[in-house]
Amino acid sequence: MADSVKKVLFVNSEMYPYLPESPIANLCRQLPQGIQERKKEIRAFMPKYGCINERKNQLHEVIRLSGMNIIISDVDRPLVIKVASISSARIQVYFIDNEDYFRRKQIYRDDAGQFFADNGERAIFYARGVLETVKKLRWAPDIIHCHGWISHVLPLYLKKAYKDDPVFSGAKVVLSLYDDTPAEPFAEGFAKTILFGGIKPKDVTLSEKADGMELAQLAAQYSDGIILGSENVAPQLVDACRKLDKPLLPFSAAALADGSYMDQYNVFYDSLL
Repeated sequence: MADSVKKVLFVNSEMYPYLPESPIANLCRQLPQGIQERKKEIRAFMPKYGCINERKNQLHEVIRLSGMNIIISDVDRPLVIKVASISSARIQVYFIDNEDYFRRKQIYRDDAGQFFADNGERAIFYARGVLETVKKLRWAPDIIHCHGWISHVLPLYLKKAYKDDPVFSGAKVVLSLYDDTPAEPFAEGFAKTILFGGIKPKDVTLSEKADGMELAQLAAQYSDGIILGSENVAPQLVDACRKLDKPLLPFSAAALADGSYMDQYNVFYDSLL
């Protein structure tokens, strides 16, 4: 039904100006503004990586949203929520922070280029942190749009662990896939670590040495619609998505160049409700 979507939650891996310009960071900066200008209410999230300058970007902690602990691998991890504003676009950005996971200056790899061993746990923390924060905000999204591999745990959690929560019961997940899918495996036991909130092993199609490609396919499995956000998405991932027979918006370089992708995405959102 046309114009049925009222609220869109953007779960971003990166966003300009908080991280340097890149295809994902630029799109995640422009798209929320464009969707807001099309009369939808939006919220935007990203991780608070240690390289983000809090003073320069005027981040501050939201005390009423912070203070929760998220248990991962039997360890309590404090959830800290910060917020900043992009005043020119009238957009607030919420940041998921935790000293163990997001205070290091590097994003996904150390100075030697090695994939962080706890990247899987960081993705779990990010997904749960976003969902728990949105619950505290009591803001029920119609669409949750995930960008970047670190958001790929969220579709599973939404559909399995949070499906009965009234804040999320009507939400549909849109998954944008890019060429950022890590080839490296996550830490051993990731398939067990991801279990939460009544999720059973049979719900998680991950091997013992699961990598970013497997996680992306799991995210697609639990999404309601898929967008190819890059022309360089791995062919095997595109094939796996097509086999799911779900609504899929193909990549369009022309639409990204002239900005018409915003209208395409807006129509795609409405088509899912």
